[in-house]
Parts: sequence; C-alpha cells; structure tokens
Amino acid sequence: MKKSTYSSPAVKKAFKILYAISVASNGLGISDLSKKLKIGKSTVHGITAALEEMGVLVRDPFNKKYTLGYSLMELCRTNYAKIGLKDLARKPMEKLMEKVGETVFLGVLNGDHITIVDTVESRNEMKITSPPGTRLPLLTGATGRVILSQIDEEKAKEIIQKKGLTRYTSKTVIDHKQFLREIEEVKKRGYAVDDEEYITGVCAVAVPLLSASSAPAALWVVGFTSTMNDRKVKTVIREVQETIQEIKQSLEGTLKKELFAQRKGLQRKGRY
Repeated sequence: MKKSTYSSPAVKKAFKILYAISVASNGLGISDLSKKLKIGKSTVHGITAALEEMGVLVRDPFNKKYTLGYSLMELCRTNYAKIGLKDLARKPMEKLMEKVGETVFLGVLNGDHITIVDTVESRNEMKITSPPGTRLPLLTGATGRVILSQIDEEKAKEIIQKKGLTRYTSKTVIDHKQFLREIEEVKKRGYAVDDEEYITGVCAVAVPLLSASSAPAALWVVGFTSTMNDRKVKTVIREVQETIQEIKQSLEGTLKKELFAQRKGLQRKGRY
C-alpha cells in the first residue's frame, strides 16, 4: 500500500503540546510551551484553546497553566470509573470532616446548576446535610461563586444576565455587579465564604477543585453560624485548601498512571 504523503502540522504540534504537558509535574503555560517546543505563542494559544474547549486540556485560572483533562481519558480503552472523582476524594473528605467537625460536600457544575457528588456527614447531632444527587442553585452562595470562578468571565456574565439572581435570605447578593466582583475575589483568594446567603443560620466555606475534571468542581464545608465563628472559618479555609491539594495529587497521579499504561499497551502492539 502506498504510504500517505498527507501531513497535518497542526495535529503534530497538538500532540507535542499534549506530550509536553503530560510529563510536566505542575502543568505548562503558553509561554512555557512556546519556548520548550519552539512553536509560536499564537499557534500554541490557538491549539490549547481548542483542546481546552474539547476538555482535552484544563487551564488553571490562577497560574494560567494547562494540565491534561479527562476528555483525553475517554479515548483510552481503560475503565474511566477507576479514576472517578468521588472515589479518590472520599477518604480526604472523611479526614476533613473529622478535623473540622462539620459536613463536607463535593459537587460539580451540571448544566445550569450544581450537583452534589458526595457527602460526608458531621457526627454532630444537629447538622446540615444533603444526599448525593441533590441539585443546588448556581447563582448564590459560596459554592456558586467558586464554581463560576472556574468558567469564562463572559460566560458567567451571560448566565447571570439570563437567569438573574434570586433572593434566598436578607443577606443574599442580588446585585449583578457586586456578584461578579465577588467571583473575581474568589479567583484572587482561592476560596469563598457564605454567611447566611443561602440559608439563614448557616455558614459555608467553599474552595475550587481545579484540574479535577473537564467540569468545574468544588469542595465545601457547611455548618451552623453558632459554631462557625471567625476563628473556625479561618481554620476551615486552611483545612479545605489542604484537602483540595491532596485530592488533586491523587487525581493527577492516577491519570498519569493510566496514560502510561495505555502508552505501554500501544507500544507492545507496535502502534506508538
């Protein structure tokens, strides 16, 4: 059979970009990739933007670096469930609950709302809880701001304009400009605090789970305002952020193992 002479430079460059990111310990930004691969920044930007749109890459909104997304895993002939976010996050969530004594939730953006993926209930007799599968409104509270901080700013504005902001309590933010400013604050601080914005008498601390999947995700702790004083809130913020790092390391480590196994399998078949 005659060998094809067709060549697609863009595809080759995309593969080089994916490979470089896969072996980088903390991801790579556009400048890093351009310098490392000797590819123009504009070309790198165009390719990474397309790969991000398809979920092949995930971009950290804070350090602007790219890591591999889970859409790439969908192409692999391995069991996707093996690296399920819920499974890897469960033990860290249990440890977090023991440390802070309040209920811990894990959730993801699902269409125009947030879906709770897992819950670790507090051991307290009086506690806040909701089962996995529960839907939460996107446009209110700490969790909503944390989720929205992970998507494109223009997209966030579009969602807010289209759906509007609902008042749940006297402390709910219903001014569009203020809500957008608070989303920007989340991007700077890396967390959000909800002081009776969604439910009267309830406080929540939420942190984005960046690079966890192609869908924005969050980890949050919820308790009563009677126990969540300023000192405890600061402690909870620190503990949730540390738990996020533990989950991210597990996710990234598992992803790399699966990709390595897939590559070895292709090598044995002479296809790589």
